[in-house]
Amino acid sequence: MAYLRIGLLGPFAASVGDVSIVPSASKQRRLLALLAIGGGREVGMSAIAEELWQGCPPAGPSAAVQTYVKELRQRIAAAVSRLSPRLDAKEILVRGHSGYRLCMPEVRTDARGFELSVRQGHQALADGDDERAARLLSDGLALWRGPALGDVRASGALRAEALRLDEVRLAAVESRIEAELRLGRHVHLVSELTALTSLHPLQESLHALLMVALYRSGRPSQALESFRRLRAAYVRELGIEPSRRLQELHRRVLAGEPLLDAPERMPAAF
Repeated sequence: MAYLRIGLLGPFAASVGDVSIVPSASKQRRLLALLAIGGGREVGMSAIAEELWQGCPPAGPSAAVQTYVKELRQRIAAAVSRLSPRLDAKEILVRGHSGYRLCMPEVRTDARGFELSVRQGHQALADGDDERAARLLSDGLALWRGPALGDVRASGALRAEALRLDEVRLAAVESRIEAELRLGRHVHLVSELTALTSLHPLQESLHALLMVALYRSGRPSQALESFRRLRAAYVRELGIEPSRRLQELHRRVLAGEPLLDAPERMPAAF
């Protein structure tokens, strides 16, 4: 059975069966990516023009879009002919009332699988099933191949979707690490959290996780140093102090509170 496979979690990928239909030309690639994130919904000409020309379309943008659609359909037709001669490219890249949409009997999207695993993982974490939460979140994160839509010159809707997916990814990483901290894996998490806090120097939640992992690994002085680095960055970059929650965690590390030693839960402040 022919199916459309979409990859958004890294370099953009789209294939019919195992045959890629992604063009090398930038605008055609962006058009196909825009239709792919539409999830089968029609994307209007105004949204297409905004994405392709960033508010400065040429005279007669519809004609240019029609040319790009024709080229995409040729790629789709070449892929489909190997799998199902009964399918027509015009039935896959469909012209609607005011734009275009992608339509196939079966669409497999890595982003959809990722977000399903994340939702289930967050629910397992809320239910206290840390082993299942860590497994589900790890499975979802394993689908990533790089920054979302990393090889597409994204603006408008594509850029918004890439940023959204990257934010969901970071939240999933934090939840997976929280689950693993509850499971007592703090020693193995220190190096990962050190790298993550370097990449995201103003992300309080990551610094909190690193402080707990360091403290439980018998390195309280380094936990305090992590707080000092974050505070210095906040004062320098934002002109504010860290949140009361992080300051409370700092106080608990200074006091050596027994609660911080309990792997089954995070401190109440977080």
